[in-house]
Amino acid sequence: MEYRVLGKTGLKISRLGFGGIPIQKIDKEGTKVLIHTLMEAGVNYIDTARGYTVSEEYLGFALDGIRESFVLATKSMARTKEGMEQDIATSMKNLRTDYIDLYQIHNPNAKDLEQVQAPGGALEALQEAKAQGKIGHIGITLHSVDLFRQAVEFDWVETIMFPYNIVETQAEDLIAQCAEKNIGFVCMKPLAGGAIDDATTAVRFVASNPNVTVVIPGMAEEKEIAQNVEAAANTAPLTETELKKIAEIRDFLGTNFCRRCNYCAPCTAGISIPAMFLFEGYYTRYHLEDWAKARYATVEKTASDCVGCGICETRCPYNLPIREMLKKVEKVFGK
Repeated sequence: MEYRVLGKTGLKISRLGFGGIPIQKIDKEGTKVLIHTLMEAGVNYIDTARGYTVSEEYLGFALDGIRESFVLATKSMARTKEGMEQDIATSMKNLRTDYIDLYQIHNPNAKDLEQVQAPGGALEALQEAKAQGKIGHIGITLHSVDLFRQAVEFDWVETIMFPYNIVETQAEDLIAQCAEKNIGFVCMKPLAGGAIDDATTAVRFVASNPNVTVVIPGMAEEKEIAQNVEAAANTAPLTETELKKIAEIRDFLGTNFCRRCNYCAPCTAGISIPAMFLFEGYYTRYHLEDWAKARYATVEKTASDCVGCGICETRCPYNLPIREMLKKVEKVFGK
């Protein structure tokens, strides 16, 4: 296993990390088996979140007695100081630990980000927790290129997590900036939310970018760990055969895959179009039906609010049939 330093945190972590979303599909004992398998394979970076229902709790059970073998990262959707204080305490209780290596602000929008950094915002709680030794470092996770561009300039940001994969390469220049500024870059969605079937090629593609510190595919089975460990450990240059596969994947998904660049915004009806496709992906590709429904239920405007104007399609650089895709989302969620 190759190890990297996670930017200015100074933490030495495995190039392959563990994404904790799919844990919601298994149980505590199954999670324990996975975590011990990871440890034996040399994987020492675990990512989870308060929003991943039972993920923190199951990981806490699985890490009993081996906590020191891992660099543990979690995140919170809290935007206020009080809310973040509560979430940090809950995370520590769930994970059965007296410290968390990396605590991240989970996917804020522009308005959220202002609130987080304002007096009484979540950042105050994180900085106080860091001073108290409850957390080691502070990071942020994002889906917006515009917010990524802002985040690399914040002096408090030690790590940034963002989607990066064969079909979502819109942030490559910003990932390079992370390396220049010594900000650890955590690659989420290496399989494009499950849209890419060839996991080995997908992980190899991400790992071939030297500016990526760690790639964190979601894993729920031991065979997935073995496959991803082998792919990440292969440091040879991409072969002609692999480059051909990558081109084929782009050609196939390029006709119907949202890269969350958000160029389609603003929607006439106020729909967050990328969010619609994100939730639909959790439902159909990750098979996290209940969780996807719960998140979908929190949005004010859903796919059914589409008025069919088509303005979004004129802005989409990938010529996606957004209106038809929204109909599919509406069919999946029933509204």
